[in-house]
Amino acid sequence: MTEHDIFIGGKWCRASGSAELEVIDSFTEQPMARYRLGSAEDAAAAVDSAKAALAGWSSTPLDERIAFIRKIAANLLARADVLTEMISREVGMPRKLASRIQVGAPVAAWNLYADLAAELEWESRISHSLVVKVPVGVVACITPWNYPLHQITGKVVPALLAGCTVVLKPSEIAPSSAFVMARAIEESGLPPGVFNMVHGTGPDVGEALVSHPDVDMVSFTGSTRAGRRVAALAGGDIKRVALELGGKSAALVLPSADLNAAVKATLAGCFLNSGQTCSAPTRLLLPSSRLADAELVIAELVDGYKMGNPAEGTTRLGPLVSSSQRQRVSGLIDAALKAGARRVTDPATLPESGFFVPPTVLTDVTPGMEIAREEVFGPVLVLLPYDTVDEAIEIANGTDYGLAGAVWAGTVGEALSVARRLRAGQVDINGAPFNPAAPFGGFKKSGIGRENGHHGIEEFLELVSIQLPSAYFESREA
Repeated sequence: MTEHDIFIGGKWCRASGSAELEVIDSFTEQPMARYRLGSAEDAAAAVDSAKAALAGWSSTPLDERIAFIRKIAANLLARADVLTEMISREVGMPRKLASRIQVGAPVAAWNLYADLAAELEWESRISHSLVVKVPVGVVACITPWNYPLHQITGKVVPALLAGCTVVLKPSEIAPSSAFVMARAIEESGLPPGVFNMVHGTGPDVGEALVSHPDVDMVSFTGSTRAGRRVAALAGGDIKRVALELGGKSAALVLPSADLNAAVKATLAGCFLNSGQTCSAPTRLLLPSSRLADAELVIAELVDGYKMGNPAEGTTRLGPLVSSSQRQRVSGLIDAALKAGARRVTDPATLPESGFFVPPTVLTDVTPGMEIAREEVFGPVLVLLPYDTVDEAIEIANGTDYGLAGAVWAGTVGEALSVARRLRAGQVDINGAPFNPAAPFGGFKKSGIGRENGHHGIEEFLELVSIQLPSAYFESREA
């Protein structure tokens, strides 16, 4: 597939960048699509279009904005099979999982956001003040490759419901779902300029959007390094910024916990999407007395993570997204082994093609090692023993990140008392499932702001306090 166009002002127009960028199938290692790159000039044109559409869209009644979102969701659902295949090939997630996680969940979230917008309190009274929530304005949404449609959904949908207009720059590594979504939006009849999409690189299109004086807010998901750059550029114009960045999440197993359940769930979370998940539990904290038992359980479970073609139903672990990502993850594992870490199991034989890293669990790891402190973004779990609960909490909180965490204990009350002491934006207790209506975001270098639920919509709203004479309220109450 070759695509030369970008979506601006409700129309497809030729991208003006000077190059085409190949998208590589993560299993075959062969090109699967080619997209022409946009330019800084394209980004400026998209911002102009969004600015021109802002007054009309922000004054569109909420029920009409909600109706557009539901129509787009239906259009995406009709394209679910195409989206699943594209994302699975780009990112490497097994297709049976991609259908549910990469496509089904994001499409459902469009309708969930619509429900939440209808429930949101858009105006409230504080004494003689009317507090009104209004759209922040033109929003630049810059999204990553690991969960492409999910991350786009978490920004574009609440921004549109808030009454903002949007310019999207999807990841150039996995952009295919964004193009499919743009066509679903076009088919919905959304007013021109409300949604715009420019495909391109971060240094060209991304920085042009972040630096544009008519962009009122930037919502970015990606690496902490890139997030620091976005924040610095946005700070020049005092733009509003939402950042969802890296993570090094800890699963803390208390002595009273069901060890088998904790280990099994932590492995599943760590290896989901081949470890390419920002909130993945990549550190397993265990009582020193139970470390050996955990290693035995892990040795049995790791064998079940069969690597192979993501299109095959028996595959549990797909490839990484790219050759460079495989090289980076392998390098971090090698460095950890040189620093004294030890594999719990021997590495499995790799398939003949694909950017694979075998499922890896490392023990004899100390909290100060790079592998225990830095985000790996691959199927790598480290085991960290502790002697006291206070020590475990100190280890869990002892990185630059604070995106997510988990606590396992014999009782929910015991786990909850520990969860309250973790410096992380999301903490799961005893395997409780993800809640798409609850806020998601991190502490420290994991970012600024929250996505999902009512909080995700409110990220794109400003508060206006209108001071009124008391007689105004008295007349309305009479």
